[in-house]
Amino acid sequence: MQRYRSPSPLPRRAFLRTSAAVGLLGLTGVRFAQAELQATPAQMQGPFYPLTLPLDRDNDLVTVAGRSGTAFGTITDVAGRVTDADGRPMAGVAVEIWQVNGHGRYHHPHDESSAPVDPNFQGYGQTVTDAQGAYRFRTVKPVAYPGRAPHIHFGLGVPGQAPFYTQMYLAGAPENASDFLLRALRDRRARDSLVVALTPSPHAGSALAGRFDIVLGRTPVTREP
Repeated sequence: MQRYRSPSPLPRRAFLRTSAAVGLLGLTGVRFAQAELQATPAQMQGPFYPLTLPLDRDNDLVTVAGRSGTAFGTITDVAGRVTDADGRPMAGVAVEIWQVNGHGRYHHPHDESSAPVDPNFQGYGQTVTDAQGAYRFRTVKPVAYPGRAPHIHFGLGVPGQAPFYTQMYLAGAPENASDFLLRALRDRRARDSLVVALTPSPHAGSALAGRFDIVLGRTPVTREP
């Protein structure tokens, strides 16, 4: 596994400027747990992580710089907080996501699907958590493709630690019952922590919203050789 490299400075769009104003789905304050929280299970990075990061890679995946169109699919806000096992917010964590477009195809040369390419969908985005550990993305609702339930890949980079990868699934998706990665989690609490319910979004320009909080366990610090 490659060491996570901090992303370059992120482009700023109107969407980014308004993220703080809407309070990141109301995620404010710090909650300290009495006991150690359920750590978010790690999952495989998968074969479709971008070979080369796109020039446009901010946290709004539904528009692409230089194009006037909007991505095909149901526009969805995904937000949450990154905390440690004691519930303390983790600021400055690099968060990246990648997923299929609204037709079920990755923006990746090795995806041999017959589904259409969507030139208006970034396919990949990145951001950095704020002082409260909060992050937010605007993307499209992921769809199923052969062998996999709808999901979004997440990668997190914490300085001095190995990269952490996991996946977010959708509550109620019938494919969840047969998804090999989700079924591999025998602990129900761990499995349920990856499944997110989508509800109507309170934000203009988005149809749905979901909250995916990520709890990083006690990962040993890695050192440069």
